[in-house]
Amino acid sequence: MAKKELELLRELMKKKEVDICLIPTADSHESEYPGAHFAARRFLSGFTGSAGTLAVSADWSGLWTDARYFLQAEAQLTGSGITLYRMGEEGVPALEEEISVRLPRGGTLAYDGTVVSRRLGADMRRTAERRFGRILLEDLPGQIWEDRPPISSEPVFELDMRYAGQSRTEKIRKIREQMEAAGAEAHILTTLDDIAWLMNLRGNDVPCSPVFMSYCILTLSAVYLFVQEKAFSRELREKLRGDGIELREYGGFYEALPAVCSGKTVMLDSGKVNEQIFGVLEPETSIVDCPNPSELLKAVKNETEADNLREAHRKDGLAVTKFLYWLKKQIGREEITELSAAEYLENCRREQDHYLEPSFTTIAAYGPNAAVVHYSATEESSAVLKPEGLFLVDSGGQYLEGTTDITRTVVLGNITGEQKKHFTAVLKGMLALGDAHFLHGCRGTNLDYLAREPLWAMGLDYKHGTGHGVGYLLNVHEAPNGFRWKMVPERMDSAVLEPGMVTSDEPGVYLAGKYGIRTENLLLCTEAEKTEYGQFLKFEFLTMVPIDLDGIDRTEMGPEDMDRLNRYHRQVYKTLSPYLEGEELAWLKEATRKLV
Repeated sequence: MAKKELELLRELMKKKEVDICLIPTADSHESEYPGAHFAARRFLSGFTGSAGTLAVSADWSGLWTDARYFLQAEAQLTGSGITLYRMGEEGVPALEEEISVRLPRGGTLAYDGTVVSRRLGADMRRTAERRFGRILLEDLPGQIWEDRPPISSEPVFELDMRYAGQSRTEKIRKIREQMEAAGAEAHILTTLDDIAWLMNLRGNDVPCSPVFMSYCILTLSAVYLFVQEKAFSRELREKLRGDGIELREYGGFYEALPAVCSGKTVMLDSGKVNEQIFGVLEPETSIVDCPNPSELLKAVKNETEADNLREAHRKDGLAVTKFLYWLKKQIGREEITELSAAEYLENCRREQDHYLEPSFTTIAAYGPNAAVVHYSATEESSAVLKPEGLFLVDSGGQYLEGTTDITRTVVLGNITGEQKKHFTAVLKGMLALGDAHFLHGCRGTNLDYLAREPLWAMGLDYKHGTGHGVGYLLNVHEAPNGFRWKMVPERMDSAVLEPGMVTSDEPGVYLAGKYGIRTENLLLCTEAEKTEYGQFLKFEFLTMVPIDLDGIDRTEMGPEDMDRLNRYHRQVYKTLSPYLEGEELAWLKEATRKLV
């Protein structure tokens, strides 16, 4: 039975003579985790995952999402009348293919032009043209959403140079150098993390990402920053103006575009800017379509950021280690649920200096729930942890010193030989990738096999990338670096790996209805030796948290695997032991003991 919200949308579509309405998971800035104001897809479908696109017609509706959310979407869409389309699976049509089939000849396809990227919009336009149809850029869901939350406008703060390591004027200079090299006279920047990085500012307008609602236009002589000025103190506004940045109201961005960009050659990323921008630019505007220069610049952390990240992971490692000690000690002695465990972990992080918020919603999953890759516990689903089986917790924090992301699978009691074998294979893959030694020029696609090989040898795999880039006090998922064995259109994350890039290393095993295992560390790419063959690179583990030795099948560990684990645990103990005492210190020593 269709949700009442879908029926209200269909009534409006009928009045406006719309055949299909497209609702993506996006805000006006292509943020991964849009704020509540932009959660139209969730409002209409009930699906709470962070990725997915909904399409609705008079007698059909479908939702496309990736493998991380197959099980979650299947459960949440039950009874909604919405068909689940599992992206990337054999025989499953792509979004544009299905719309092309279902859009009547001469029909109308509608979507909000401010939340659909130019790249997706171009695909939809071609689809409509093939059916001799038309596009209507209109926010239909917003017209039936009576209690829609307002756009967030939380206070904005400046990131001090001891954290940023580089001034905004220097960053602007580097962007302009690339503009000039590309022959561009203006640059439109709409992605919130790029703007926050460029301006050395942070906010709180998007869940788990310390960014603020904004647009930016750079020319070779001016910088226009469109923001909600009420979120800026007078002192901060004056400092920005002193650096040559002209503040304008957030709502005036589209009106200003023609005046600032008319007759100019404009640099932008069509995969990041929205359709509405192209709708208001003058037709004669010349476009340089390329990745935002800030994407690569911010991915390569400077020395100050790298040093701060080590400190952030020391504090985060301390918090997670205290949590693991508590969990191991209290399991079976008191009732612990997925939700209460996540809350305890959050409290451990709050005890650390300069902690701000989680970097994403904690995944705390016991038993079969851990087989759902991006499981999110609710009051209804939250399982009680028992002194048996496996508990997976994937979490992270935002600190002034940087962003963290870590997964540990914890043995709560007796586990099977199969579980130990899978736990060990995942661990071996994670350690092998972290120990990689490779020539500059390699991409994540070149190295992904190191993490998957122990699982592929067993005929197993996992349907997500092995790793993603991580921002500095920004988005926990950051392009352009990553690890995956094949490229997928929705994840452009296989850039050449550069010293200073931070990437997650997180292989896993997921057996539906049984259990899930994932072990994740963050890696900092650093220089190794330079020889006649070129510059070699390596990784440094940033994450400093013990790996549960109770899950390891030692017969599956070769001498090299054992050495890698022991070296890692020596570093964990050296890093954390000065900050622990008593029973916690004794537990850490045992948890990082040498395996032979």
